[in-house]
Amino acid sequence: MRKTILFVSVLAVSIWSCGGSEETQEEKEPENAMEAIQQMADKAKEMQENGPVDPVDFRELKEMLPSSAGGLSRTEATGEKNGAMGFSLSQAEGKYEEGDSSMEINIVDTGGVGGMAMMGMAAWAMAEVDKETATGYEKTTTVDGNKAYEKYDNERQNGELNVIVGNRFIVSVKGRKVSMDQIKDTLDDIDIDKLADME
Repeated sequence: MRKTILFVSVLAVSIWSCGGSEETQEEKEPENAMEAIQQMADKAKEMQENGPVDPVDFRELKEMLPSSAGGLSRTEATGEKNGAMGFSLSQAEGKYEEGDSSMEINIVDTGGVGGMAMMGMAAWAMAEVDKETATGYEKTTTVDGNKAYEKYDNERQNGELNVIVGNRFIVSVKGRKVSMDQIKDTLDDIDIDKLADME
């Protein structure tokens, strides 16, 4: 039962991190299926060899949450550690609101569940995405040398920016009724270098 609870928790964070979008991401296909399989196998082997490590105390992650995000005041800051069967992860979440605008910051340390969990929680890290629609866009990119995923809807003014730090931490910033600049400024307020040093 506890193992099931942990799995559900990981899956929930995965959906949150990737935006829970109903749209299918448009990915650049490798030249052939065998190449794609080999890439996945190589990455899986590398992550498996690293193995799980003790995650950072969620209280340290909470301290990294800024007091405001994109000009919005913080209304809530929470943190927790979930674990079962020798595997664990820790996370901190901050919520920010003002009027119709809101933002959420989530910092997750996946070290305690190993590299395979990282692949499930940030599947976009294994792809190259570059897509535009009539109202917005989504793409994989880099932030200070770290693989990132960016998405924004100009009509709804909803967006997100997710970054993988040190092949272990996932930092996600989501905003509703805010600009993409506000989301990016919020990510700048999080000390990514300090997070990387926590490995």
